[in-house]
Amino acid sequence: MGDIPKMVYGWSWEENKLFEVALAVVDEEDPDRWEAVACMVGGTKSAEDVRKHYVILLEDLQWIESGQLDHAIVAEACSCLQVDSSIQTVCWTEDDHKLLIQLDIN
Repeated sequence: MGDIPKMVYGWSWEENKLFEVALAVVDEEDPDRWEAVACMVGGTKSAEDVRKHYVILLEDLQWIESGQLDHAIVAEACSCLQVDSSIQTVCWTEDDHKLLIQLDIN
């Protein structure tokens, strides 16, 4: 399988990471939630862009939780580490690895 695309649904890896942080920080009940998230992503996405991206994220989560995710594809596309003797596995991309190196996390 080839490299994981740098852009998913028109969003860069960095924008997706900022999006994830913004979702964690901005209250779900905030009437200006999507405007705030758009601002935190860097101002290149509109409130409607981030709202639509959120809907896609929810759909992806439902797909994963339904058991339809092909774990062989995930394992092939990224590095994985068996966390314990259970089924739990943590996977990360090359970009995630580079970010960890930059952050110098031990």
